[in-house]
Amino acid sequence: MPRTWFITGAGRGLGTEIARAALKAGDNVVATARRRDGLTVALGPDGDRLLTVALDVTDRAAADRAVAAALQRFGAIDVLVNNAGYGHLGFFEEATPEEVKAQFDTNLFGAFNVTWAALPSMRARRQGKIFNLSSIGGLRSQAFGWLYSATKFGLEGFSEGLADELAPFGISVTIVEPGPFRTDFLTPESLRFGGKPIADYDARRAELRRSFEGRNGQQPGDPAKLAEAIVQLAGEAKPPMRFLAGAMAVDVANAKLKGMLAEFDRWRALSLGTDYGA
Repeated sequence: MPRTWFITGAGRGLGTEIARAALKAGDNVVATARRRDGLTVALGPDGDRLLTVALDVTDRAAADRAVAAALQRFGAIDVLVNNAGYGHLGFFEEATPEEVKAQFDTNLFGAFNVTWAALPSMRARRQGKIFNLSSIGGLRSQAFGWLYSATKFGLEGFSEGLADELAPFGISVTIVEPGPFRTDFLTPESLRFGGKPIADYDARRAELRRSFEGRNGQQPGDPAKLAEAIVQLAGEAKPPMRFLAGAMAVDVANAKLKGMLAEFDRWRALSLGTDYGA
């Protein structure tokens, strides 16, 4: 029996590839993006197994309407993919409060809005799978990427807690942590930079910006293969809590864990000594 997917940010990049892979697998797809005409360009016109819906994930009421349209058309949502988001790069001091709010509104609170809308029907059926698209930046932050990583760290904390809450209802949550994939993520459509330049950062900013922009089109990850992997995971009875995507993501995660364990061990005695009676 075909599953029904609800995918945000499906107008380009990985979201489009996930929609294509799900359709190829014979499933139904509700594809959403800010602009519906972009969905038609990417995926074609609506059909028996495809419904395209305009959705700004920062609008809670719009999320409710989009989910209602999906349920009216297909009767259920089996797989929710929170993929909508964009990258913001820059040094902390150069970011404005408005830029920070916009990044969190889309990357984190947008996932909240769509999940709030979709969960009641999934919970009522006692089944479903949720895939939250994080990043290797959700495991390790670095200079110039702190804001994007902050939203993805938040998404990961949300996902872990949500997984515990939903397990009794037969609903799983998987955090997808890609390394660099050859999508449009590093293009102006998906990437923004801090809008309050400070002279002390000029040289480093120019160097880091050139580095990021120079990687566009050179990323090692194949988005079509990642989309196929997500479709495969959606068919697993017990999908993983975390799924690393790409060799670079695996290497970065292993290095981060190794460093954390070494630091914990170095300070173990002092850590244990903070308990009463220690």
